[in-house]
Amino acid sequence: MTRAAPDNPKRPTKYASIADDLAHAIVSGQYAPGEKLPPHRVMAKRLGVTAGTVSRAYASLEQRSLALARVGDGTYVRNLDMGPYGPAHASAPAMIDLAHNVAMDTGEGQALQQTLIELSRPGNPAAAGLLRYQPEAGMAHHRAAGAAWLQRQFGMPGQAERVMVTHGAQHALAAVLRTVARAGDTILTESLSYSGMLELARSLRLQVIALEMDDEGLLPEALERAARTYGSRMLYCTPSLHNPTTATMSLARRRAVATVLKRHKMLLMEDVVHAAAMAEPLPAIASMLPEQSFLLSSFSKVLAPGLRVGYLEASAPWLDKVAASIRADCWMVAPLLPEILTRWLVSGRAGELIAHQRAAIHERLALATRCLRGLGFRSAPDLPHLYMPLPEPWTVPQFTAALRNAGVLVRTMDHFAAGRHATPNAVRISLNAAPTLDELRQGLQALASVLHAGVANTTAQQPLVVG
Repeated sequence: MTRAAPDNPKRPTKYASIADDLAHAIVSGQYAPGEKLPPHRVMAKRLGVTAGTVSRAYASLEQRSLALARVGDGTYVRNLDMGPYGPAHASAPAMIDLAHNVAMDTGEGQALQQTLIELSRPGNPAAAGLLRYQPEAGMAHHRAAGAAWLQRQFGMPGQAERVMVTHGAQHALAAVLRTVARAGDTILTESLSYSGMLELARSLRLQVIALEMDDEGLLPEALERAARTYGSRMLYCTPSLHNPTTATMSLARRRAVATVLKRHKMLLMEDVVHAAAMAEPLPAIASMLPEQSFLLSSFSKVLAPGLRVGYLEASAPWLDKVAASIRADCWMVAPLLPEILTRWLVSGRAGELIAHQRAAIHERLALATRCLRGLGFRSAPDLPHLYMPLPEPWTVPQFTAALRNAGVLVRTMDHFAAGRHATPNAVRISLNAAPTLDELRQGLQALASVLHAGVANTTAQQPLVVG
């Protein structure tokens, strides 16, 4: 980006150029609705400008109704359907989305229609009950279906009284953190972690401590050191199909982590959202210490993001306290969606749909292997994304800028960085957002071409990179 010359008032100022490039990134989908923009100082350091310049750029985004600032919290991307965002950006070029991680359509819509028809049949006694107030933990048969599924999938006890129905894993995580944590507490997690947890922790004024990882995920010795150093009572981790690194812990690693947690009497918040797709998952760490853990599950990545149903499993005393948090927030989980999922679980339809999703993932993984042969990415069976360390001389800003010029979006590690250390020179490539295999192929081939081209074609005149 060049400095505006004094004798050329028509050239955009630095903050305006930043705002224009951010606006393009928002409209083209590189930033999702509701996503938090990087803090002013972080963005300023990344771009080599002052924090005041970034502040003016963010203010410009607000004026265009592209962003919304929340005092003391940060600046968030607005839902563009909520209002106009300026004629200059009304016709953004189509981009191939390899950034967002969303479940594919494998017949869930048809299954939903059939279930709604069953529920609406005259005289069905279940329909009226779905319109009444329910217990905060959920209806008894919904909890029983969830407990049975968690037992089959993750080796949990299978006791309905230990399971609470939630509006997805994010809802469960929010309720747990509001129950067990107070402002200023520390929460340990992998050095790359779920962005939704990181945002939630920041909103609750929790200090996040990043732990070292290897190809299996979280290192038990790193957990031991952090437990002694910080005295933290909480660990959040993803032992299976870690997002974004694709790592899965061995059974021995899980036992080692459980041993550390037991020794320090720490609470575990275990994320098994992606593991719901696994054909043969290992037992959850939570199954090894059921009295000091919270298992967080949902079906957003294996059935449909709009099916806002999750199961939270924990010991009864903790569930009573979490139930109080849910009651204070929304009184109860609306029972219609849990009823639909319960019917799918009991009938076996959920298993069939997840198997279809798994088959679609395998098909896309095979395509990615062909298109990206020899490029050094990491993948895992049943997981619809890749982790790709970038070879020299590529840097993440150069690579994502060149990709955007080629019409392709990917995720950078800024979205997952838990600590203040340097983020890996890598990107996450999602295989499930592109609506067709042909579009996915085009995106992967474009990515491979850009990667092979190196930095020779990158220039100082490329668009601003917002990561």
